[in-house]
Amino acid sequence: MRKVSLGSLVNIRTGKLDANASDPEGKYPFFTCSRETLKIDTYSYDCECVLVAGNGDLNVKYYNGKFDAYQRTYIIESIDKNILNVKYLYYFMQLYVSKLRQMSIGGVIKYIKLNYLTDAKIPLPNIEKQNKIVKVLEKAQELIDKRKAQIKALDQLTKSLFLEMFGDLKNNRYNWPIAELGDVCISIKDGPHVSPKYTQKGIPFISVNNIINNKWDFTNVKYISETDYEIFAKRCKPEKGDILYTKGGTTGFAKYIDIDIKFMNWVHLAVLKYDKNIMDGIFLTHMLNSHFCYAQSQKYTRGIANRDLVLSQMKKIKVLVPPLERQKKFVSIVEKVPSRILCNVR
Repeated sequence: MRKVSLGSLVNIRTGKLDANASDPEGKYPFFTCSRETLKIDTYSYDCECVLVAGNGDLNVKYYNGKFDAYQRTYIIESIDKNILNVKYLYYFMQLYVSKLRQMSIGGVIKYIKLNYLTDAKIPLPNIEKQNKIVKVLEKAQELIDKRKAQIKALDQLTKSLFLEMFGDLKNNRYNWPIAELGDVCISIKDGPHVSPKYTQKGIPFISVNNIINNKWDFTNVKYISETDYEIFAKRCKPEKGDILYTKGGTTGFAKYIDIDIKFMNWVHLAVLKYDKNIMDGIFLTHMLNSHFCYAQSQKYTRGIANRDLVLSQMKKIKVLVPPLERQKKFVSIVEKVPSRILCNVR
């Protein structure tokens, strides 16, 4: 199958607005570099296109209709839809974004250049073949979406159980002690603030992109040398039983480390080492992912396009501290739920 330079098949432009132009009550989608789509009250574009985040949390979206976009968001349109199906382009870019992440440059905030897109070589079958491929991938996406809906239902069940057993911070109907995250953790540190030299193999270097839907995804993980790991580990060493907490790009999500491998985390992930005499790690993870802790994390997050939850603010997040026995009871129930639910939804 022939491959063609993407630049010969598409028109590429960028948005014109600042990231703070969003309006929560807006009528139209507002695309920034965040995975989340914001709202805005006016629109500048009305087309079918693929949108690629130009910096930060590199990601790809498809849209057809009226919208507006942040100045670092690339808007890619097919010059001739009889030659290039836009949805086919979208599915190609979903794969190509992994290469973009490897090619991205800069320090803490990564970014891509226009030629990274125009120089991309896209396999180009005839339009009939593209249409068939799109139909197959759309069917697969339907199955993925169904699975996501099942996971969401399970997540809602877990959250309901959490509220039933512990209440929430606002009402605190059980009168549990309330503490700041910094008071229940022995250590809260993030990864290196400089980009390391990556290697073909070695120690996995985890970023936010390696945690998808609260699951580990090492498909496109990067690696660092043992020497760099030892240097970075002197400041921050993630271990099984700790908690990773997102602090850059998509902020305010916790992931319990349930794997026993050596790895290092990037600056956009904080490692929480909590006091095991008063907190259960899985309970604390659910607590941090609850709506009332997530809301606090968003209040303390600064920026819109390049969002950052700095450690000093993260430590201020308030959490409930119920008796350790009750925390462990919740964990024992939650660990039994998934298999039962999934048997019922198959």
